[in-house]
Parts: sequence; structure tokens; C-alpha cells
Amino acid sequence: MRTVLVTGTGGAGRTTVAAATALAAAREGQRTLLLTADRDGTPEALLGIGPLRGAPGRSADRLPWSVPVALTPGLWAARVVTDEWFRDELTALQDRGRSMLDMLGSAPLDGEEMSVLPGVEAVALLRALRAAQTAPPGTGWDVLVVDLPPAPETVALLALPEQLRRYLRRLLPAERQAARALRPMLAQLAGMPMPAQKLYETAERWERELAAVQGVLESEATTVRLVVDPGPLADRALRTARAGLALHGCRVESVVANRLLPTGTPDPWLGALSGQQQAALKDLYEQWAPATPVRELPHLGCDPQGLGDATDPADSGPDDTAGDVSGVVSGVVSGVVVSGGGGAPRPTAGLAALAGPVGAPDPRPDRPAPDPWTVEDRLGDEGVLLWRLPLPGASRDGLNLVRRGDELIVTVGPFHRVLPLPSALRRCTVSGAGLRDGQLQVRFTPDPDLWPKRP
Repeated sequence: MRTVLVTGTGGAGRTTVAAATALAAAREGQRTLLLTADRDGTPEALLGIGPLRGAPGRSADRLPWSVPVALTPGLWAARVVTDEWFRDELTALQDRGRSMLDMLGSAPLDGEEMSVLPGVEAVALLRALRAAQTAPPGTGWDVLVVDLPPAPETVALLALPEQLRRYLRRLLPAERQAARALRPMLAQLAGMPMPAQKLYETAERWERELAAVQGVLESEATTVRLVVDPGPLADRALRTARAGLALHGCRVESVVANRLLPTGTPDPWLGALSGQQQAALKDLYEQWAPATPVRELPHLGCDPQGLGDATDPADSGPDDTAGDVSGVVSGVVSGVVVSGGGGAPRPTAGLAALAGPVGAPDPRPDRPAPDPWTVEDRLGDEGVLLWRLPLPGASRDGLNLVRRGDELIVTVGPFHRVLPLPSALRRCTVSGAGLRDGQLQVRFTPDPDLWPKRP
């Protein structure tokens, strides 16, 4: 399955771009699911549909999203149902650990008194991402477009499976298998029952689920679209997001410059705003292109409502013949009918006006992506091994490295990752590091006590 994760700077129009991307994919004949975790009703208002609600029935039969709503041939929309998923998972966990709860004298929680805890939304979204990949044949989708939170939260979300798997390995190492065989004897010696087998089985199930989600994120078929409202304030946030995504090996397929104002207007106020956008847009091209395409989306003069019709003249965007700013200002007023530049009523623009410029995701193979970290052998010339870590957008001020055993802990601004060292580097000591042209280069010198002796 082709998966597109849409994120970006705060308030840049991520939901709009995600919906336009899904519509573009559907118009190319791809069965497409638009998945959102937004619970404030914005996606429904944007798409012109009613509330997205969870499916009735037994919890074991429910998927972690609402009933998909058909929007147009080949396109469905659904919302991650965090509340229902959390209650189902917590209830199942209580059932598996009932003997432990009984031993502690604990009273299980009822579903009605369970409230979603902070951070659960991220786990529910990852679970939905995995579930979409495992739909039964003939009932699944070709393309999954996910409307994600702003970039900092998205980077933390995408890093979660690897981090949780590492925690599980540390807290429940492989040696626990031996403890299982000794549990009956330990229970007799302690005079109380030991933790139930189901608790260990739950940890193993979590490990399998996390590994599957991590496999989806590390596939070549999974890419990120970054949305930005061009301007000086967004530039720094976008650089930080780029470094965080690179640190966690996420592939950015395109940068979407959203809500671009028309150029060439004689109005000084609108001209100043447009000029500021164009300057920021030029910087975007210098930083990203040509390796990563930059897509330009026009400001429609109003918030999109519904899918719209690409043949509707109203969907061609704001009236570029308007010579004053009042045409754009009036176009931002929400409603079924707004005024154009000449004061004449025209229908509100729909997502069809953006589907063409944003483009459908290109086909990519669903296989593990190549490892972006490479080791260069310079033993012959310099006596070192060079580990190259691409970190575009990173700055020296926010970069920190710590060697801990067979791991390298890398911090880039607010983002953090623990990288296992390749086997050859584990027998070396770190002798230096430098950030050059968006690439972190770490120098390793072989440890004479561990490195094989040369004849």
C-alpha cells in the first residue's frame, strides 16, 4: 500500500492538503482512504459531511477508525476513534491480568469510567496505520493518506514504535523465557501466585505490533508531505522538522507551499504580503529543490468547502483581475456564497481546485527502504572509519552526541534517537565528529584491544 503522511508547520493547512492529496489519488483510479485523528470537526466541515462516528458492534470486531464515508468514487474518509480504541484495549488488558489484579486486591475499571490519557492518541493512530495495511483482500485501499499533527508532534509519533520496542527489550529481556519455566517453583517459594502468563503474552503481542508498525514507517512506500505557509516565521520551524524527520529516517517526498497570494497586484498592502511569501518561496526552492519537489498551491480567497468541481469557474481560485485587496479579504468570509473581486457573488471553492496542483503520490515499491546511514572505510589512508548520517536542516548549536556502549545517542534540537552501532564500529572509539553540508560525519578509530591484528 502507498502511504502518505501529511504534516507541516502549525496552521499551514495540513488537513486541506491531505484531503486534496487523497482526492488527487482517487481521481487517478486509486482506492484511497483519508484518515484523520482531528476530533474538532474540521475535517468534516472541510469535506462537507456529517460527523465521523465509530462502528457499532463487539469491540473485537471494530477497526480503530470510524465507519468510512464514501465521498466520491474511489475516495473514503474516516477518523481514528481514540476513545473507543482505548477502552477496548484497557478492558482487554484488565482481562489478561485479572489474576494479578485479584492478588493485589484491585477493582477493575468499567468502560464508562475510562477517560483517554494524554499520549494515547498517538498510539491509536499508529494502530490504525497498521490496521489499514492488513485489511482483507478486496476490502482494502491502494493509497492511505494520513492527516497528522504539526511536525514536532509527528516526529515524536513516528519515533514511538522504535522507542517503545527498545523499552520492552530493556524491561523484559529475552532471559524472561527462562523465568517462565521457573515460575511454578517460584510461586511455591514465595507463597503467592506469580504474574500471569497472559501478561508476558501481552508484552510479546505489543512487540509484534510495534515491529509491524515500524516496518510500515520504514517502507519505501511510506513518505511524508510537508506543508508550509511560506514566511520568515515558518522557515525555522521547517528546518527543525526536516532535521527531525531525517534523524528518524523518514523520507520527504515533497514540500507544499500553501496559500500563495497572487503576484503583481498594485495594492501595496497585498503586494507586501505577496512579496514576503515569494522571498520565502525562493528560500524553499534553494533548500529543497531539485532533490525534493516544491509544490505551489494558490490561495483560493476562502476556505475550501466540499470536494467542488474542477470544471466550475469558481474553483479556479481568487479573481486575479481584482486590482484591490478587498476582493481577497471578502473571499475569506466563510459561507455558501462569497464576493469576488468585482463584488459579484460566486460559489465557495472546493478541494478540486487544489487536487491538480498538489498532485497524486507517485507509485513506490512496498519494501524496506535503504539504510540512509553509511560507513566509509578510510583505514588505509587515515586509520579511521567514517559513519555518515544525513541530517539536513540540523545546526551545530542543537547537535549533541553521546557514545553509550554499542549505541550512539544523537540529539538534534528537540529530537532524540538512540542508534545501534554497526558491528565494525562497536570495536572502535569515537575520535571526532563534524556537520558538513547537512551531513553528520562521525569518525571512529579502531580499538587496538578489540580490533583484529593485521599480519
